[in-house]
Amino acid sequence: MSKSFKNLIEKMPAERQNRIKQKAKDLKTQMALGELRRALDLTQEQVAGTLNMNQAAISKFEHQSDIYIGTLRKILSAMGAELKIIAHFPDTDVVIDQFTDF
Repeated sequence: MSKSFKNLIEKMPAERQNRIKQKAKDLKTQMALGELRRALDLTQEQVAGTLNMNQAAISKFEHQSDIYIGTLRKILSAMGAELKIIAHFPDTDVVIDQFTDF
């Protein structure tokens, strides 16, 4: 059974919760999956445990340049994020909502 990121965070000491919140605010707008995980002060083991995977699977995903949208959504959800796909055009941005119901 999956564990929610919120429950994981709530079990942490208040000081660590505050550090995580601050790091989340300070995140760059572009970063690799592994960088994002480290910035959130999460280990591969923690993310893997939330998804009922092993650490090696998370490591593999972090080093791939091509990943299924559903897999990326699950990994980001385990980190407490929601995946949003946006197409940037010269005059407008369009949210692609085709992938929202997984």
